[in-house]
Amino acid sequence: MSPHNSSPALLDHVSIPVADIAAAAVFYDIVLATIGLVRNKELPGSIGYGLPSASAPVFWILASKDTGAATPGIGLHISFVAPDHASVDAFYAAALAQGAKDAGQPGDRPEYKLPYYGAFVLDLDGFKIEAVCR
Repeated sequence: MSPHNSSPALLDHVSIPVADIAAAAVFYDIVLATIGLVRNKELPGSIGYGLPSASAPVFWILASKDTGAATPGIGLHISFVAPDHASVDAFYAAALAQGAKDAGQPGDRPEYKLPYYGAFVLDLDGFKIEAVCR
C-alpha cells in the first residue's frame, strides 16, 4: 500500500496521445461525464479526468507530439468503471454521438466473469475504450 492512501491500487493513472486535444477534450468531457468522471486538472498540452472529489486524475489525454508514439490497434484497451447499466448505455450513446465508432454494443458479456455488463467504442483517435458495470 502507498503511504499516501489507505487502499491498494493497481494503477495510479493512464494516459493516451491524441491528435487534436481540443476535439478529444470535448469528446471525453461528454463521454466520461456519463460515468461520473470530470475534467479535474489541466496542464499545457494535457487534460486529466477523475472523480469530482479527487484532486488526482486517473485518465489523461496528451497532445501528441510524436507520431511514432502509441497507436491504436496495438492492444491498448482502457476500461472505465460505471455505476450501473444505465451509465454504460449512456457512455456508449454519448460516445457514438460524439463521433466514436462502435466496438461492442452495451450488454452482458458471458465470456467474462459475470456479472459483466459493458460497452466498447473506438474514440476519435481509434483507441478502444469501455464502460463496465459488474
